[in-house]
Amino acid sequence: MKVLLTGVTGYIGKRLLPVLIEDGHQIVCCTRDKGRVDLDAYNQDQVDIIEVNFLDPESLKKIPKDINAAYYLIHSMSASIEDFSEMERQCAVNFRNAINKTNTSQVIYLSGIVNDDELSDHLRSRKVVEETLYEGEYQLTTLRAGIIVGSGSSSFEIMRDLVEKLPVMVTPKWLNTKSQPIAIRNVLQFLKGVLGREVCYGKNYDIGGPEVLTYKEMLLKLAKVRKLKRFIFTVPVMTPKLSSYWLYFVTSTSYKLAVNLVDSMKVEVIGKPNNLSTDLGIQLLTYEEAIGLAFDRIEQNSVISSWTDALSADTIEPGLNHFMKVPTHGCLTDQRKVNVTDESSALSKIWSIGGEKGWYYGNWLWEIRGFLDKLVGGVGLRRGRKNQDTISAGETLDFWRVIYASKENRRLLLYAEMKLPGEAWLEFKIKENQLIQTATFRPKGLWGRLYWYLVIPFHHLIFQGMANHIARN
Repeated sequence: MKVLLTGVTGYIGKRLLPVLIEDGHQIVCCTRDKGRVDLDAYNQDQVDIIEVNFLDPESLKKIPKDINAAYYLIHSMSASIEDFSEMERQCAVNFRNAINKTNTSQVIYLSGIVNDDELSDHLRSRKVVEETLYEGEYQLTTLRAGIIVGSGSSSFEIMRDLVEKLPVMVTPKWLNTKSQPIAIRNVLQFLKGVLGREVCYGKNYDIGGPEVLTYKEMLLKLAKVRKLKRFIFTVPVMTPKLSSYWLYFVTSTSYKLAVNLVDSMKVEVIGKPNNLSTDLGIQLLTYEEAIGLAFDRIEQNSVISSWTDALSADTIEPGLNHFMKVPTHGCLTDQRKVNVTDESSALSKIWSIGGEKGWYYGNWLWEIRGFLDKLVGGVGLRRGRKNQDTISAGETLDFWRVIYASKENRRLLLYAEMKLPGEAWLEFKIKENQLIQTATFRPKGLWGRLYWYLVIPFHHLIFQGMANHIARN
C-alpha cells in the first residue's frame, strides 16, 4: 500500500514511520524540511520525501496522485498561544483539498478525546479539524487519544521533571482532573491496526489505557516507579496564568505549550468504551507499565523521538538549509584552534556534548545562561538531548538546534534558540588533527554588539576550556 505520512518529524510520525516500513508499505513522507529526515536509518527503496507546507496550498501539488491512504498527524499546539486553532483549521482544509485530488481511500487522523460538556481550546481545535477532514472525498478514521505516555512525549517529560526535581509540590487544583493515559506503544498499534480496515471507515474511536487517573495519581505513580517519596498538595488559588508559569519554570516545556497544556488539563478526558482494542488484538498497558517502558528506553539511550523535535515556530521556520551556511559579513566570531592527538576521541566528545554531560567547562555558567534565558521567555537548558551519544539534524541540544551533524565529515553545526539580540551559530570541526571551534554571532543593532562585548570575558573562559577538554586525550 502507498501511504502518505504527515508529521514525519514529529513525536508520533517519527515512531510510526519504521512501523509502516516494517509492514512493507511504500511511504511518502511530507515535511517542511528534507534535511530533518534521516533516510540512512530506513530502507530507501520504501521511502520518498516531499517538501511541503500545509499552510501553502501551492506546495501540496507535489503530493502523488496514486496514494492509497494517508495519516494526518499535524497539530500546532506548541507553535502559538492565540492562533494555533486557525492554523490547524487551515492546514486541515488544505490537506483535505489536496487529498481529494488523489486516489486516497482512507485518511487516519490522531485527535484528542472530546468531552462533550466542556472543551479546552486545544480539544475544540482538534474537533474542528476532525469535522473539516470528515468533509473529504475519502473515508475518515479518527482515533481520539488522551495523554500519551512514552519516552520523549511532552506529558511524560513534564511529569518526570516535576517528580524528579520537587520532593514537595504545591500544585494547582487541576491536578485533581481525571484523564485516561495511554502508552505510546498502544497508540502505534492502533494507528497501524486501522490502516486499510474497511470496518473502521467513517468511524471515530476513543483510545485510552485501562485506567482512569487524576494527574496527581499519575505523578505519585511515576514517583513510585522511580522509588521516590513525593508529597503533593493542591491549592485553589493558582490561576491558569500562574499555573503556566509554574510549569514553564519547573519543567522543560515552552511557555506557549505550558499555556495550552494548562488549558487542556482543566478538562476531564475519559474515553467512551469501544471494542477496537479487542478487535485488533491489542493488549492495553497500564500506566505504570508504560512508565516502566519509557524509562527502559531512556536507560538504553534509545529514545526514538521527542516532543522537542518539532521546529521552533519563531527561530528556524525557513528550514535547516537556510542556516547551513554560516554568515561572515557583519558578524563577530570567537574561534579556537587546538591540536588533537586522537581524532576519534575528540569526535566522540563533540557528539556527546550537552544534556547530562554538560559542556565540559564552566557548566555553572551555562546553567546561569539557561536560567536567564527562561526568565525572558526562552527555552533554557532543560530540553537536554534525546540520546547522549547520537545526534542528527533537526534535534534539540539544550538551547541549540542541530543544523548539521556528520561524523564522516567531522563537523557539527548548532544554531541558537535562546533569546538573543541577534543570531548565533556554534560549529565544531576536526581537520588535519586540529579542532576548530567557532562561535559566530550576527548582532541585531547596537544592543547586539553591546551584548557580544559584555560576554567576551565569559567566552574566553568557556570556549577555551571547552576546546581544551575536547582535544585532550
